[in-house]
Amino acid sequence: MFVAMYVLAWRHGRDRGLVDRVVDGALGPICAIVLITGAGGMFGGVLRATGIGGAIAESLESLGLPLIVAGFVIAAIVRMAQGSATVALTTAAALVQPAVQAATDLNAGQLAAMVLALAAGSVFAGHVNDSGFWLVSRFFGMDTATTLKTWTVGQALIGIVGFVGALAIYGVAAGIA
Repeated sequence: MFVAMYVLAWRHGRDRGLVDRVVDGALGPICAIVLITGAGGMFGGVLRATGIGGAIAESLESLGLPLIVAGFVIAAIVRMAQGSATVALTTAAALVQPAVQAATDLNAGQLAAMVLALAAGSVFAGHVNDSGFWLVSRFFGMDTATTLKTWTVGQALIGIVGFVGALAIYGVAAGIA
């Protein structure tokens, strides 16, 4: 940032007040995004530490859902609860990992499809607790309602299409085994 301030402003003799106004105007929206992202990461840690994530995994397992569906649902629930796709993916992977290891009949294609299903769930329906939501909102000048209609719905569609693709790969891989 200091290099950019020097190269783009101070070196060309720009007024220091102008540089201050530009930096202040840029940091406001970014600070809110960083705060939301940090809070989401901490919430993911709380889910793991308190065992709530494990309880979600056990509840879905007791419903008799196939492992690939349970993985997608867990990742999607964590994503919607705390906002970060990265935290949702790592949390869901940690929660389904024991079940995946116990299922010794899964081949490499099925394992790859599991990863894709978790990834699809981790991007499902980002909303106001998602830093990407606010990034899109601020940079495109959209209000919250419009961002919900575009970003959230778009993310939901990406998650569903990704999951359908993962299911197809899983089915093909299961047929090969």
